[in-house]
Amino acid sequence: MKRLISLPFFVIIINIFTAYHIGAQTKLSIKTVSDLDELIKKMTIVEKIGQMTQINISKINTSGAQKDVVLDEKKYREVLQKYKIGSFLNGEAVSPEVWESYLDKVTRIGLEESRLGIPIIYGIDHIHGASYVANSTLFPHNISLASSFNTQLAFETGLVTAIESADLGHHWIFAPVLDVARTPLWARFYETYGEDPYTVSMMGEAFVKGIQENSETSPYKQAATAKHFLGYSDPKSGWDRTPVDLSMQSIHEIYRPSFQKAIDAGIKSIMVNSGEINGIPVHASKEILTDLLRNQMGFEGVILTDWGDLDKLVDYHKVAENFKEAVFLSIEAGIDMSMTPTHFRFNDALLELVNEGRISEARLDESVRRILKLKLDLGLFENPYPRKDRLNKIGSEKHNKMALNAARESIVLLKNDEMLPLKSSGKLVLVGKSVRDKKNWQGGWTYTWQGAKNEHLAHLSSFDAEMKKAFPSTEIIIYDEITSKNITKFEKDAKSADAIIVVAGEEPYTEFVGNINDLNLDEKQKFWIKSAIETGKPVSLILVEGRPRLFTEFNNKLKSVIYAGLPGSMGPQACAEILAGTVNPSAKLSFTYPAYPNHYIPYNHKSGAVYFFDLNQANFIQQKVKSTNLYSFGHGLSYSKFTYSKLTISNLDNSLEADITVNVSVKNTGNRSGKEAVLFFISDEVGSITRPVKELKHFEKIELEAGESKDLSFVIKPKLHLAFPNANGEYFLEKGKFTVLVDTLKKRFTLK
Repeated sequence: MKRLISLPFFVIIINIFTAYHIGAQTKLSIKTVSDLDELIKKMTIVEKIGQMTQINISKINTSGAQKDVVLDEKKYREVLQKYKIGSFLNGEAVSPEVWESYLDKVTRIGLEESRLGIPIIYGIDHIHGASYVANSTLFPHNISLASSFNTQLAFETGLVTAIESADLGHHWIFAPVLDVARTPLWARFYETYGEDPYTVSMMGEAFVKGIQENSETSPYKQAATAKHFLGYSDPKSGWDRTPVDLSMQSIHEIYRPSFQKAIDAGIKSIMVNSGEINGIPVHASKEILTDLLRNQMGFEGVILTDWGDLDKLVDYHKVAENFKEAVFLSIEAGIDMSMTPTHFRFNDALLELVNEGRISEARLDESVRRILKLKLDLGLFENPYPRKDRLNKIGSEKHNKMALNAARESIVLLKNDEMLPLKSSGKLVLVGKSVRDKKNWQGGWTYTWQGAKNEHLAHLSSFDAEMKKAFPSTEIIIYDEITSKNITKFEKDAKSADAIIVVAGEEPYTEFVGNINDLNLDEKQKFWIKSAIETGKPVSLILVEGRPRLFTEFNNKLKSVIYAGLPGSMGPQACAEILAGTVNPSAKLSFTYPAYPNHYIPYNHKSGAVYFFDLNQANFIQQKVKSTNLYSFGHGLSYSKFTYSKLTISNLDNSLEADITVNVSVKNTGNRSGKEAVLFFISDEVGSITRPVKELKHFEKIELEAGESKDLSFVIKPKLHLAFPNANGEYFLEKGKFTVLVDTLKKRFTLK
């Protein structure tokens, strides 16, 4: 007689039945933090280590490829049964329906077939919108968004990111990047909010609130992630993940404030710097992760490693002789969860360390409690499953209008010698691959890790299409590039044109793939600019790029220059509108645009003078440092003219305790309405630790009609705005003279 059921299949049925039976007896109702303590008491060591592990999608999908958002249930069950994994990450842009179906299965199997019923938490790199969801709304990248000096736009970016991903089961958003951009060669420059700690702090705080304080995603909540803690953005080589050497005073003054602001705003997780600071990899630094982040800065959330960075302690940093020792170092340093992400050696090694007594179970409990509290705070014990009844919000007209507004306020007009706005008729020649190529306007982290191919972007408009809409009566000729083969034809077309627009910059990239050796535009693109200038026609240069690529040799010969940056899905439309004059530009640079490839000085550098020794006269001669910047931080033009006047300070002689009120009047003396970012700087004239020549302390974006004026106030709180840290992170306030600078106005006051 034939068997009706084979033995292996019978065993599977028994295992599933047993899992359900045991689960029914052991699963707890988790509603409070005290419930978590009871849950932790019931967990085995393997289950605790599983909660501390995050595994990539490639280990549980059908093909092992990053883009494959299709669950292999057999692989998944094996991973859960053996390692009790509590977190997964990643994927690439598929439809919302595919995401919902995939994460519904991941969640149901993870919950219903587990012993304790602990929900899965899923992490994803939604960097400028829900950027791993097909047809989602793509906002400007941070370097452009910060140039708006409008925190509401950062808040809306977080808000829309949450609305377009929370329903899909994307619980853990790996953004914002709160690194301070001090090295323009760095490939992740565009992911930052620029070079100024205050701007990064304010924009980052707004984004965090948009993600975490979002009632529109109810009943779901999401966690934002501040990354990469800390100092990651200033590698000496300029290359990604390479060593950083920084004084602790600089760390506290420049690199800490943005993370501190996010912590104070309630951010729930922090991702660790992949590199090293002063010879110590941050993943192995108890000084940075425990003494500073936990004890001094007061962070109570989850500390997550970056991709595979425990392996790098062995094969790159070489501070551990094997992976087991790397795990020991990182756990002792203070990490809570390892983004392993493509193997299970972390689980095996940590289990060995606990069994050997080198890592205590109590230490595991500290991290597991934080991870479970994150899941509790996000409501995952009560609302673990995704839903599909609100997917029409993804890429909605409302959200695209918000992205368009963000792009309009993020594009910087750097130069305008009476060329713009362009006239609405005649003939224009457009030059450059980005004229038709949509992907360059989006940058990296767009639908795929390195940036989308154009087929992913079929639903978006290109720059040439938007120019035709903005200039319906204008003949538009397009050259994807200028070469020796077509230059004669180009010159003929240029001869009858009113103006030439050259769109130059970069192809998409991110992380180490974007490492370069030279900030200069490549020779091919320089040839385009040179050829356009030599026609004698007015030339406008539009820069579509994630970092400042240099064009210094052409700057004086260009009639206008626009830094479009990486303005997102609505960027081509916004840029065309600025050229046509239907939108009045209002952005100002969030970083300093250098003139030379080997000399970069952020605006808030430490000295404004240099001393030379004159051998003939045997004395020192002071000279002002010649600027090596092409365009300064905070530079940006408008089609309106804004005049500043009446800068006053409430009391020119103040005590160390009293608030000081600064007032200034701003008037639109142009002939059309416009927006103006008003920037308040302070210079501390003498300090026991050398002080920056000036520091941004407050900004405000206002809109004025032609002829309208507005009075603005900024209240200086001395302990907040005038104190500075020492190497131990202790802030202190010193008496002395200070100068307030707003536009070209300045006023001195004294603290007694």
